[in-house]
Amino acid sequence: MEFPSDLKYSKEHEWVRLEGDTAVIGISDHAQDELGDVVYVELPEVGRALKQDETFGVVESVKAVSDVYTPLSGEISEVNTKLADEPELINNAPYGDGWIIKVKAADLSEMDGLMDVAAYQEFIGS
Repeated sequence: MEFPSDLKYSKEHEWVRLEGDTAVIGISDHAQDELGDVVYVELPEVGRALKQDETFGVVESVKAVSDVYTPLSGEISEVNTKLADEPELINNAPYGDGWIIKVKAADLSEMDGLMDVAAYQEFIGS
């Protein structure tokens, strides 16, 4: 399993990569592995304002349906529309082409409450 060290992780198994004040958000390799083959992703609307830890979408797999939460407050600036036709991108490249949303972060200090890679690996017991 892969855990890039330049990301921050939430207890709900989302990851965040900052690109300036934009947060790219997806689900971790651990989360996609637990879900199994992803068959559908419910994407939110661009422009929607989110509060930290708010549900913004759903990932459906052959095993389960799971809510996806935002680790940071802000406004959705982009959604990964490729996931509508290729939800398996979450399985194949969770940290690359499988990203879910981009958020213009409202408060970058919220990053301080997220886990680094070592803390996340300890959290999931790997």
